[in-house]
Amino acid sequence: MIRRSFLACCSLSLLALGAAVSPAIADDVKFEKIVVGQTLGGLPIECNVYGDGKDVFWLIATIHGNEAAGTPLVAKFEEWLKANPKEIEGRKIVIMPVANPDGFADNVRFNRNGVDLNRNFPAGNWGEADVKPHGDTPLSEPESRVLMRVLCQYFPNRVVSIHQPLNCVDWDGPADKMAEAMAAKCKLPLNKLGSRPGSLGSFVGTTLGRPIITLELPVDAGMDEEVLWKEYGDALIAALQYKHEEPAKKK
Repeated sequence: MIRRSFLACCSLSLLALGAAVSPAIADDVKFEKIVVGQTLGGLPIECNVYGDGKDVFWLIATIHGNEAAGTPLVAKFEEWLKANPKEIEGRKIVIMPVANPDGFADNVRFNRNGVDLNRNFPAGNWGEADVKPHGDTPLSEPESRVLMRVLCQYFPNRVVSIHQPLNCVDWDGPADKMAEAMAAKCKLPLNKLGSRPGSLGSFVGTTLGRPIITLELPVDAGMDEEVLWKEYGDALIAALQYKHEEPAKKK
């Protein structure tokens, strides 16, 4: 019911500008690299989509441009997927390596309008924010609208968004067990930080009731993909393999 209502409100379809099917990582594995939109500065926002199964996992990095350690970590995760195609069976894995390309290029948190994209979603708590960086209205920014279109298109069973620098595994929605599974595979402690007004976590976790993890790497995580993978790769694998049990439908 939540999905039906949500998709009915989602009038925008996924922008597949210049979409192209890349060479398959295995003969029987579907892989697409899709340009799903562009930033205010004209940079492409890309998704890499593996598989075509019903279990949908969405992995996002660098929605805050100066919290960039997630991008090389995600690159190593993709290498692992290509080396382990069995893990793609029955799944659709949607990976956004850089959600805020302008911010990444400028090494700043915000987009070119000075808006925090991770405070620009139409969560029920958006109105609790009274600061300009949240945007004048929910989804005022092209980058957050791109993220919303991806969410509409794939409606993932679970989401992981990689951030810095709070050094913990945070969660929203029914994701406490998933958070425990991830924390058990890395040195980051569990820490329920609370829902931020207009955040993707608030929207996906509280408004939509889907499990979402905010994986907060430490400030000094660095950009060495081998080090990042050694520290946090198993946590991402745990998130991929986690099976969220949907609540039983009332008869």
